[in-house]
Amino acid sequence: MGAQKGKDFLLKLQESGGAGFQTVAGLRSRRIAFNAEAVDVTDGESAGRWRELLGGAGVQRASLSGSGIFKDAASDAAVRRLFFESRVVPFQAVIPDFGSITGPFQVTALEYSGEHNGEVSFEMTLESAGALAFEAL
Repeated sequence: MGAQKGKDFLLKLQESGGAGFQTVAGLRSRRIAFNAEAVDVTDGESAGRWRELLGGAGVQRASLSGSGIFKDAASDAAVRRLFFESRVVPFQAVIPDFGSITGPFQVTALEYSGEHNGEVSFEMTLESAGALAFEAL
């Protein structure tokens, strides 16, 4: 993947079970991290005492995070509602020249901050809550 504009990394949600996703407005920075738990099956007969891992085992997860400002009350209300209701809903991360990741996520952190002479900003974190689908662009 070559250099890309950060603004092209989109985070979308599907709050009400409709067919389409809406972009979460006002995100200035976004991040996605994939993790897989390793299952160590090393034993006394492992060649040269090198660690051996069991492929396909363990738990996979993804974290999405973002920070920025809310451009409208609807985006703010949607994310806030999801956090306080602890609901799991479909989100989609669109990464230029890579693909899109779609699946169920829960808003696990929501923080607001602001300076007396600036705008109110927020940070949020989402954790995967089920199987994710990847679609190459």
